[in-house]
Amino acid sequence: MIAVCFAVHAVRNGHDRYWLIILFMFPLLGSLVYALAIWLPSMRYTQQGRAVTRGVDRLLNPGRELREAQDAFDIAATVDNRLRLADALVGDKRPAEAIEHYRNALRGIHSDDPDIQVRLGQALLESGRPAEARQLLDDLIKRKPDFRSPQGHLVYARAVAAEGNRDKAKEEFETLIGYSSGFEAQAYYAQALVDWGERERAQAVCEGALAQAKRLPGYSRRMNKDALDRLKRLGAKQ
Repeated sequence: MIAVCFAVHAVRNGHDRYWLIILFMFPLLGSLVYALAIWLPSMRYTQQGRAVTRGVDRLLNPGRELREAQDAFDIAATVDNRLRLADALVGDKRPAEAIEHYRNALRGIHSDDPDIQVRLGQALLESGRPAEARQLLDDLIKRKPDFRSPQGHLVYARAVAAEGNRDKAKEEFETLIGYSSGFEAQAYYAQALVDWGERERAQAVCEGALAQAKRLPGYSRRMNKDALDRLKRLGAKQ
């Protein structure tokens, strides 16, 4: 199944057809080689892919991404390098330092970039400033009502929960878990429910997410390992 998925990826992206031969003649080894040579590098250009590759980099070489991002920014303070540094700071649990980099990136042609604003909202939230994060995203929704971002929706739901607006937070989380592809939303929702003392609902969220995960292929469960581990711990406490 993994080899078939990579074969579809190869065809859709116009890669050389010899990859199909490799994938189908050697499905396990071929899939591993394709993932390392083609899929992971291409994923770096998507928001989800940046999260996956940052996770892999942090696991294999803690601190490497932040060092390299800082070096790149010191050499050339471009918008791309500034954003890379800000993302690395958030990944290194230093979101307060990332805020000004995101704000500085929101200038010129990027002044109304929704993706950067979502990342700024996350940095504000992680810095203990949920009201600012929620207001930032409320303003973004008003300016760009057609913009869709599961990550931005998750930041918004978490910010509303952190402000103490339970009804609104529940509404946002319930909507989010209805369409999101990962399990982060369920993990944050279950934690919020536990914090509110709603243990039965938290248990139901955990059990539903874990049952859904069992039907997924192994590689998908590994990609969502952190969120699934949190759901298991939360479910075990109820």
